[in-house]
Amino acid sequence: MENTETAVVTADDLVRARDRLLAPGRRRLTGESLREALVDLHEFWLTAHAAQAGVGRPGSGVALVAVGGLGRRELVPYSDLDLLLVHNGHKGVDGIAEKLWYPLWNSGIGLDHSVRTVGEALRVAADDLRTALGLLDTRHLAGDQEVSRRLADGARQAWRTGVRTRLDEMSESASRRWARSGEIAHRVEPDLKHGRGGLRDVVLLDALSAAQLVDRPSAEVDEARKLLLDVRTELRRVAGRPRDVLRAQDGDEVASALGLQDRFALARAMSSAARTIVYAVDVAMRTARAAVPRKGLGVFARSTLRRTPSRRPLDEGVVLHGAEVALARDAVPGRDPALLLRVAAAAARGKHPIAPGTLATLADTAPELRQPWPREARDELLALLGSGTGLVDVVEALDRTGLWGRLFPEWGAVRDLPPRDAAHTWTVDRHLVQATAHAARLVTRVSRPDLLLLGALVHDIGKGRQADHSEVGAALTTQIAERLGLWPQDVATLTALVRHHLLLPHTATRRDVEDEATVRRVVDTLDGDPVLLELLHALAEADAVATGPGVWSEWKSSLIGDLVARCRTAMAGDPLPEPEPLDRRRLDLAVAVLAGGRPDVLVDPGNQGAVVTVVAPDRPGLLSRAAGVLALNSLEVHAATLRSHVDPSLGACAVDVFTVSPRFGSLPDVALLREQLTRALDGSLPLADKLAAKERDYGGPPQDPPPPKVLWFDDESTGAVVLELRAADRIGLLHRVADALERSGVDVAWARVSTMGSTVVDSFALTVPGGLDTAARRAVERAVLLAAG
Repeated sequence: MENTETAVVTADDLVRARDRLLAPGRRRLTGESLREALVDLHEFWLTAHAAQAGVGRPGSGVALVAVGGLGRRELVPYSDLDLLLVHNGHKGVDGIAEKLWYPLWNSGIGLDHSVRTVGEALRVAADDLRTALGLLDTRHLAGDQEVSRRLADGARQAWRTGVRTRLDEMSESASRRWARSGEIAHRVEPDLKHGRGGLRDVVLLDALSAAQLVDRPSAEVDEARKLLLDVRTELRRVAGRPRDVLRAQDGDEVASALGLQDRFALARAMSSAARTIVYAVDVAMRTARAAVPRKGLGVFARSTLRRTPSRRPLDEGVVLHGAEVALARDAVPGRDPALLLRVAAAAARGKHPIAPGTLATLADTAPELRQPWPREARDELLALLGSGTGLVDVVEALDRTGLWGRLFPEWGAVRDLPPRDAAHTWTVDRHLVQATAHAARLVTRVSRPDLLLLGALVHDIGKGRQADHSEVGAALTTQIAERLGLWPQDVATLTALVRHHLLLPHTATRRDVEDEATVRRVVDTLDGDPVLLELLHALAEADAVATGPGVWSEWKSSLIGDLVARCRTAMAGDPLPEPEPLDRRRLDLAVAVLAGGRPDVLVDPGNQGAVVTVVAPDRPGLLSRAAGVLALNSLEVHAATLRSHVDPSLGACAVDVFTVSPRFGSLPDVALLREQLTRALDGSLPLADKLAAKERDYGGPPQDPPPPKVLWFDDESTGAVVLELRAADRIGLLHRVADALERSGVDVAWARVSTMGSTVVDSFALTVPGGLDTAARRAVERAVLLAAG
């Protein structure tokens, strides 16, 4: 740094020296070393120029202090400098400030600054939480050290004496921030600074420690903090500008700089770090609140309440101690193998946290559960899994303290494992817990609620390994079920539940559920077991709801429900229903269209959208043009089914039925839809240009979307080939993809269109004379990917 510092004279020199440190070809300094170099560089310039501005004279009554990242010596690339010029009433302080601030402004360096006396700074901090937290990081840079000392000591003293009245404000402020930025552990693109489990939360821990309400952050929290700082440092170097949200496309480069394999390894490490911080913040806030006396009581009464919170029995060996679940005084964890799960179940039922001391005691003394588990332990596990949403925080606490992994050693492979597609909101382990919590609401729909809860907990336990996760998960489930002590038949059912947990949703969205061969295939796969069928039906819903917004829709529910109903009929030996014919209204419309030769549209409004039926003489290009007209009118397609009607005397017409909802506003006028469809079919409406203009009007295509992906499946029941497209949603996507398929010379026999938040998973059954060989599939795939990109 010596050579760099001696060349730094002006603020422009400071910028050039900073940019040399961050240059792409320079990788000698990374992580903490780079942050230290940035701190030293900026301090060198600030100290020198503070002296020139008149700050540096002994006894001047003026001091320059750093707060924020510079104050903590955690300066990341392109951070603003948080500076305070503090004085004791110096008359020339405004002139000093101008000499300090203007060179930085003119050079484009971000600056958060203020000029105050010690008293003014403390009064602002008394009314503004952010200022109060910032002053806890006060560090002297230049000038009168006594002024800096008085500010730092006064800020810490004021914080310690006033923090008890600010806990609610701290909690509410953090909650608002988390609501805006989400959880780092479960965001595809996490906010490293503001997200839950991020660097702002570590500042909260430091503040509670400075107030002497909690111990200083643990070594594990310090490691988590360092990782997030390292990621933020490399992210900003990669981006070349201030950025705190880690985008997916930057993940691999940041991971490489940190010595990690790829962005998935980075996501997993960040998830673990963030969850460590979240757990520490939750415990610290509870500890701090417990240390705050209740208002309106005398001093003696308040101190007595702090020492002796109430204890209310919850279960054998378990009490509610104040607001936390704890061990009863006579509990003996080493002799009670079910006590750990009894504590967890009681906490989940009442949605109370488990006391940290209780967790530590259980971690040290609770016995290992030997195979097979005692019945009492198994019953308490089921009580825990059936507790609903209270399960989530309890499993998180057990997992952070190593107790959950002791119960389920197989959990290690999915812990903090990031999802591989954008539709998933949660890490794999959290997804399993969320699915179990939702399954608890479905237990009355099945005859074996115990197997549903266990199946929800382990259905993705095979992920994170280099093999089919359903098959790996089935093997692990057998291992788990035998360890729990289930009956052999129940072991077999639970294993089959995990092996086939994707059977219903995949069949319903990739096959023609009205075809008898499709139904027979499902029934044969399940060996005609109606109990397994109802368990798979409930698990399909729990799995989808826990995946992310929009994954479980009315359309998907009806598709799977129809498939299950047909499978039940087949299992009972009854004849399957024939495909439902066109209703009278659509049939009459089809006859009218065939007679008149002009297309028509029927709109049936519903509670959450509408069903739009497009009837037109059968011809290539109808699907793409109909989808384009719907998109032009801001109708989002959730499902599309393609049918036809043949009249011996009039010919054939297509009957395409779309389930839609307005992106905003109300449904368009049916006459407008009819007029635009007619023009789209005769070529007088330039759909592609109109849709491109509409997309520009609403912000353009998605920014940095994940690359689209095509999967192929062979439908043995119909002989069709099924193409599945996974892509980022955008205006007119279905129109472009359908047009690409039509131009490739394939016919769409049926389509299943599913929009899940910002992602679509669309399936098209394709037929072509002579079949689709490998070369033809590649050509179709290229066309579809180009259309979806």
